[in-house]
Parts: sequence; structure tokens; C-alpha cells
Amino acid sequence: MLIYDEARSRLRDCAPLLEALAVTLGVEGLKAELAQLEKQAGEQGFWDDPQGSQAVLKQTKQLKGKLDSFEGIETLHKETTELVALAEEMDDQTVMDEIAENVRMIEGQLAELRLAALLTGEYDSNSAILSFHAGAGGTEAQDWVQMLHRMYCRWAERHGYKVKVLDYLAGEEAGIKSVSISIEGANVYGYLRSEAGVHRLVRVSPFDSSGRRHTSFASLEVMPEIEDAGEVVVDENDVKMDVFRASGAGGQHVNKTSSAVRLTHLPTGIVVSCQNQRSQHQNRDVCMKMLRSKLAEIKQREHLEKIDDIKGEQKEIGWGSQIRSYVFMPYTLVKDHRTGHESGNIGSVMDGDIDGFIDSFLSADNN
Repeated sequence: MLIYDEARSRLRDCAPLLEALAVTLGVEGLKAELAQLEKQAGEQGFWDDPQGSQAVLKQTKQLKGKLDSFEGIETLHKETTELVALAEEMDDQTVMDEIAENVRMIEGQLAELRLAALLTGEYDSNSAILSFHAGAGGTEAQDWVQMLHRMYCRWAERHGYKVKVLDYLAGEEAGIKSVSISIEGANVYGYLRSEAGVHRLVRVSPFDSSGRRHTSFASLEVMPEIEDAGEVVVDENDVKMDVFRASGAGGQHVNKTSSAVRLTHLPTGIVVSCQNQRSQHQNRDVCMKMLRSKLAEIKQREHLEKIDDIKGEQKEIGWGSQIRSYVFMPYTLVKDHRTGHESGNIGSVMDGDIDGFIDSFLSADNN
């Protein structure tokens, strides 16, 4: 029957993709490496070095996650193939909904794993900190920051990631001047590092009574979230701390005391701030995490071994530096200027459907 033929054909198409993925992941090598790590964890004196043991456990967890995901798809593919053959033999159409769902799961998980296999950077498996800043365009640019902020929050929701606001500065009339958020989950930094840069908006501004078309810019910084303070060591003598009263939403405590914290890293000039926690101490802890993350991101980007040598890259948030354009008028198009990938469904993109752009960048970056 046609219904069985379609399922069998799609499963057959998945088979070579599974084989290719096994090669890309190096499944046999991962198994051997995992066995070695587990043996190491069982040796006497393993826990005498807390930092070393934690690194081994973290690596073990990552390897097990990769293998479990691959073996799960492999098993589901085998079981579904057998189910199709059995259903056709017995002429049992009651299981076709289950088969169709399994095929969709296999195809979707294969695409996700193929993308994850491209993540080979030191911090690619980490959560990420995103910082948005309004550029040229005034109120329109601040509204654009709010739109981008929503887009990435929706992307996170689509993937089951957790979002937390770290710092927030509202626009004077509308929108957001700047906002920093953390997105927690496996491989978030690996996926979103491609999104760092200047994003350009072209539309008829709702803030222009004459209905003219405006071009606005916003920048996005993407940093790996560093949980272990030992990964990136920051000398306290190199950090200047300022405190001030927080503003905006967040409860009555926000404006009562100088709980907001701004840290300046003197050797590099990097500035981070946080005002969304309930105490100065909590805000400082978040700032230190953001600072370590920023230093790690720059260190990785510039391939430097010493944090003391880092000089942050500064780009104007305006014409000529955009990585992607979002055009609402006179036509609808989102185009990435680095890869050429584009989408005419701008509503879907603004609702967080940006995986095509991420996939295109990572694929090009690994060729």
C-alpha cells in the first residue's frame, strides 16, 4: 500500500544519514573515550583532585549525552522499520499514526544531531549570555532591540531552554536601550555564537507620523556562560566596582538601595552591569559571571592564551557592519549577509524560527 511505501521510503532515506552521522560523531571513538573516563573515575584517589574530577565528570556527561542521543535514534529507526514490515504483513493500519510520528521524530532528531555534531568549540556545549544594545535609529532602534529580545526568547522556548533577565535598561519613549539575558541549556552557546553582530531593520516606523521608512540597527553580543570560576580567572585588583540605584521594573526594592552593580575590567575596558537581583552581593556575582563569560568569548575569538593580552573588538552599531537584514517594507525578507541564507516568512523568523540561519552558518563555518 502507498502509506507503507512512503514510510519505508523515508526510513530508507534516513539510513545513510545515520551512517554519516556515526562517522561525523566518531561513535566508536566516543565509546572508547567514555570507557576510559569511567575507568579513571573508578580509580583510587580520583576525588583527591576536586577540580580535575569535576572536569572528568563533565566530559563524561557530555559524551554519554551524545551517545545516548545517537543510539536512541538508531534504535527508534530499527524498531520503526520492523514495525512497518510487520504492519504491512498483518495489514494493520491501526499503528500508522505511531509510525508516522516515529518517522517525524527520527527526521527531526537527525537534523538536530547533525547540527550539534558541528559544535566543536571549547565552550560550544555551554549555556550562553546574550547582550542587546540599541544603535543608530533612536526610539526606533530601541523598539528593534525589544523585537530581537523577543525573537531569541521565542527561539529558546521552541528548544525548551530557560531564559533569565540579568540586566535591563528601558527606552526613554518605547522599547529597550539594552538588555542582557542568560539562556540555559546544552549547546546554547554553540548554536547562538553565529548570531553575534549587528542586526539591521528596515520598516515603516510606527513612531513616525509621516509614515516614512526607517533603517535601524541593534547589536547582539553572545558569550559562553562560565559556571566554573576556575575556567577563567579574573584578578580582583583588575576590577573596578561601582554601585547605583536600579531603575525600571523589578519590585519596590529596586529603587530603595544602591543594589545595582557595574564592574569595569581595567586591562580591557570591558564593562558589565546587573540590577535585576535582590541584593548588591547577588548583582555582583552575576556581573562576575558575565565578565568571565565576556573574557572567555573574546579569548576564544581572538585565539589568545593570556587574558591580559585581550583587546575587545569594537564595531559601530550602524551602516556597513550588519550581519543580517530584516526587511518589512517594501517587501518582506530576512537575509544573512555572511551565508546568503534568506527567508521571506519574516513573521515566522520574528517568532524564533532562526534555525535555518544557524544551520547555514555552522555548515559554512565547518567547510
